[in-house]
Amino acid sequence: MKKYWVGFLAVLSLIYLINPTAGIFELLPDNLPFVGNLDEGLAAFILYSAVEYFRGRQIGMFRKNN
Repeated sequence: MKKYWVGFLAVLSLIYLINPTAGIFELLPDNLPFVGNLDEGLAAFILYSAVEYFRGRQIGMFRKNN
C-alpha cells in the first residue's frame, strides 16, 4: 500500500512542477519575497524522495522509522 501512496505523491508533485497552466494552480505565489518558491522546493523534495524510494534507497520523506 505504501508504494501506491508514494507513487501518487510523486505524480502529484511532478504535475505541480510541470504546471502547464503557468501559475493558475499555485499554493504560494512566486512573487512573495523569501517564501514564493518554497512550494516548488517541497514538490521537488517529494519527487526526489519518491524516485529514491523506488530505486531502493529510503531517504527523505519515505525512509523507514526505526
